[in-house]
Amino acid sequence: MSSTIIIIVNIVIAALLAVGLTPLFVWWERRVSGFMQDRSGPNRCNIGPFRLGGLIQSFADMLKLVFKEDFTPSHIRYKFFFTVAPVIVFLCSFLTFAVIPFADVLVIDGKENIMQAIPNELGIMWFIAFAGLSVYGIILGGYSSGSKYGLLGSIRASAQVISYEAAMGLAIISMIISYGSIHLTDMVNAQSGTYLGFIPMWGIFIQPLAAIIFIVCAFAETNRAPFDLAEGESELVAGYHTEYSAMKFGLFQVGEYAAMSASSALIVTLFFGGYQIPWLDTHQIQSNINYVILAIIIILPLKIFFFTRWMKKNNKAIGENKSREKETKILTIAFWSICFVVVALLISFLLTGLGTNGVNITTAIIQVGTFLIKFFMMAFVYIWVRWTVLRFRYDQLQMLGWKVLIPLALLNIVVTAIIVVVGK
Repeated sequence: MSSTIIIIVNIVIAALLAVGLTPLFVWWERRVSGFMQDRSGPNRCNIGPFRLGGLIQSFADMLKLVFKEDFTPSHIRYKFFFTVAPVIVFLCSFLTFAVIPFADVLVIDGKENIMQAIPNELGIMWFIAFAGLSVYGIILGGYSSGSKYGLLGSIRASAQVISYEAAMGLAIISMIISYGSIHLTDMVNAQSGTYLGFIPMWGIFIQPLAAIIFIVCAFAETNRAPFDLAEGESELVAGYHTEYSAMKFGLFQVGEYAAMSASSALIVTLFFGGYQIPWLDTHQIQSNINYVILAIIIILPLKIFFFTRWMKKNNKAIGENKSREKETKILTIAFWSICFVVVALLISFLLTGLGTNGVNITTAIIQVGTFLIKFFMMAFVYIWVRWTVLRFRYDQLQMLGWKVLIPLALLNIVVTAIIVVVGK
């Protein structure tokens, strides 16, 4: 029974992070771009007093796409390919998230449970396979559109994937040599411990060149700026999805954010310690669980205090409209209520003690929280780069992939292999 519950929890977390966060990421992207361009961004759409800083706007846009007319142009000859293309992009991007470990192996009643949505023996190879397959949806979408803009966009996407998939695969080979395993949980556990007593043994410090190559290629794989040549609106209107509307277009967009989520999660897993807390591995958390719980009891109310204070300062009434003050009051009560419940629960754990299963479950929850913090920070980097760096020209894009990243990745493999062999 416990194994079934853990599997369901893992699937729910993966689905939520890969797809369920799309409205949040859309809102986040709009707010960040608004901040960088010195404008407000969406902040007026509301349900009663609730605006949630403009988040309601994203849900309104999602509902608009669901109920919008699904129009297929009459000149489309291959309607099946036209329909199935966004589904391929969505499914491949969604399935890449299935092997990301959210916490260390969870032991309940002596039975080990892998904290992945789809536990399997393929590890990192699963990600590479589905990340590469998603381009077929883009190719089919552009080809079946019967539009020169769509066809050019799909050709660009395929050329981009060929060049950057090679460099990404070579960077991953360096990481496999360093970690000695293709399993992502093993890779994360290999990043526990420190150098010189204070530098976390993360992949970014072990393989800085591989990290840079992989992160650049991950940006290119998701077709996001500055590598969005497949849909460059200044040249191709919208590229491969020019002829799409309603939820077919929506699936392309959800697929893009799912790919961004999966890439962010994998970057965190390979190079930033995954679910590992700096200077605290799984055994140390379990050995010092009371101190960790006590730290959470102290830190959580402080975080809520500063957040609600910031919200009260920035979410003020405008003229006669007092709805923002009402929203602030309701949200403040809600946040403090959740805080008190969590703190009371943690205090009860300290007073009554936790059994072996309780310690393992609490450790897993803490590691999931650590993973989520790193995941959202990396997702923010994706959004930050999109609204900061200008789009590359097509020839510059190919030059970077073939003449810079691939040779550097090959050199990195040779150096890594030499160091590993000499070290043995």
